[in-house]
Amino acid sequence: MTTRRTRHLIEAQIPALRRFARALLRDAEAADDLVQDCLLRALSRWHLLRSEEELRAWLFAMLRNLHIDGLRAKARRGTPVALDLAPEPAAAGTPEASLQFTQVMQAIGRLPLEQREVLLLVGVEDFSYEATARILGIPRGTVMSRLSRGRAALRALTEEPPTETDRSGPRPPLRSVK
Repeated sequence: MTTRRTRHLIEAQIPALRRFARALLRDAEAADDLVQDCLLRALSRWHLLRSEEELRAWLFAMLRNLHIDGLRAKARRGTPVALDLAPEPAAAGTPEASLQFTQVMQAIGRLPLEQREVLLLVGVEDFSYEATARILGIPRGTVMSRLSRGRAALRALTEEPPTETDRSGPRPPLRSVK
């Protein structure tokens, strides 16, 4: 049986969990289902939570693990064919902002899962390196490495190639200075 305090603590985390799930899955309905599964699991295993201070990281780790379990199950079943393809909702603002938002989200979707997870947890959800390492079950240095590589890959995917007028000729090769 859940208490009012338990419900309040969990409800406060739902928007961030939905954001993370939507970024991982890029499908609003599947993300909502994943969050619901996560919340059901959290409530059924509430007694396993060590302290309320760890609740946010505990929920994100649980959501991520459910996502990975889903990926493994999907790999065993195969990919279903979509019957109707709904367009993505447009971002608020100017058409240019909407286009840029769409391009960034597509670029994030093309990143490897490991880089995408770290980028979303650190960059969007504002987890520290240590908390991200606990959520993902990896060393802090690995978090920093994946974040660096993810940011570089995202930058490369979203930058426009230079036009003929922008090019200043070939760049000299870098050399190491001792």
